[in-house]
Amino acid sequence: MAANESGGRSATLSDVARRAGVSIATASKALNGREDVAPATRRRVMDAAEELSFTPNAMARGLLAGRTGTVGLLTSDLEGRFMIPILMGAEDAFGAGQVNVFLCDARGDAIREQHHLKALLSRRVDGIIVVGRQTDPRPSLGQEIPVPVVYAYAPSDDPRDLSLTPDNYAGGRLAVEHLIACGRTRIAHITGDPAYAAAQDRIAGARAALDAAGLELVGDPMFSEWTEHWGRDAAAMLLQRHPDVDAIFCGSDQLARGALDTARDLGRRVPEDLAVIGYDNWEVLSTNSRPELTSIDANLQQLGRQAAQRVFDAIDGVDIGEGTHHLPVRLIIRGSTIQRR
Repeated sequence: MAANESGGRSATLSDVARRAGVSIATASKALNGREDVAPATRRRVMDAAEELSFTPNAMARGLLAGRTGTVGLLTSDLEGRFMIPILMGAEDAFGAGQVNVFLCDARGDAIREQHHLKALLSRRVDGIIVVGRQTDPRPSLGQEIPVPVVYAYAPSDDPRDLSLTPDNYAGGRLAVEHLIACGRTRIAHITGDPAYAAAQDRIAGARAALDAAGLELVGDPMFSEWTEHWGRDAAAMLLQRHPDVDAIFCGSDQLARGALDTARDLGRRVPEDLAVIGYDNWEVLSTNSRPELTSIDANLQQLGRQAAQRVFDAIDGVDIGEGTHHLPVRLIIRGSTIQRR
């Protein structure tokens, strides 16, 4: 049967995916025993593999048949702490030995980026993932690229492109909903650069949660730098002007760490007197804070995996759509908002 369905050759992963009615990425995950595949789907893939006499060691050949087996990862900030988990997630989805990855760091320079893009296309990569340094829209590489392109974290400014980015609006709402659920009603906001789309999206989400509860933000959002220093200074000004504040939503974990320092200096107990929540779940900060910091996790590794899977699907001829897709974030609760016992 395998010979008939695949034209006299050994069955490939594409054949299995086609027989099971799933994408090549889903077929690969099912055969590799990944947990994020529904049991019924996994069984369908396994049955198709058995019917076609497909063996897992043929997976790489099936995935790469007729292609170069290489994907380009084009980033603008390799040293940034948001980049590494995204790249790790993408690499995890590509799988060891199945796909060769060319990693290029443009360092935020448009000319360097074009140079890297030409180099990737000259190597005949099968697809490209473009990873930005922040969630502000970035210029599209254009519609003339001969391979699939998926934008991760920083969305393309062209709605015809497919972009995956964290849902910062939902994150801001989730943070404030948690504070309200903890009984807090006098909530203030300290954040970073107002020019960042992430800062504005988180504020919009926070205001939506407050409006739904019949509450208002205490004072205006406090903008400046994304630093612990600003977190300390802003919290000091805030608590001087509004001593009845009982919660602070900070736009980053660094800001929240600074706010915790000021609260301690001023004799405000966290979380008994003052709840503090951060953003990004940067564990080197959040788990070493005193107390440990509640934070919003942007699920960046999952974002990278999703981007790689969309590239897989596009390479396999699946229509992956267009526009900007906002991926879910999650709340990580620690001792800065709920007293640990």
